Amino acid sequence: QVQLVESGGGLVQAGDSRRLSCVASGRAFSSYSIGWFRQTPGKEREFVGAIRSSVGTVYIGDSMKGRFTISRDNAKNTVYLQMNSLKPEDTAVYYCGASIMVSLNKIGDYQYWGQGTQVTVSS
Repeated sequence: QVQLVESGGGLVQAGDSRRLSCVASGRAFSSYSIGWFRQTPGKEREFVGAIRSSVGTVYIGDSMKGRFTISRDNAKNTVYLQMNSLKPEDTAVYYCGASIMVSLNKIGDYQYWGQGTQVTVSS
């Protein structure tokens, strides 16, 4: 069992940067790949990116490449989503998930989810 808690959301202006954190508790955090998704009302949860458990390979969604990056600190049981050059269309609730799967870009690949943190980007 893994419990995930996101933090770091808030109101920012377009062009600003923000770092979200996903803190995990429970067993064997380092064994899980961690992904970030985001969701706006009436839309499906969208893949933002993920970082693998073992070699730490990072995957970023196409619309976020060049602006977002992901890192992890296994000693702190924490994964970070660094978001730069934020745009109003990045406004969403951001969720982190934990996965033992090979595929990491679909909601169904994740076994555990946090409650989400709201990011609002004003123009």
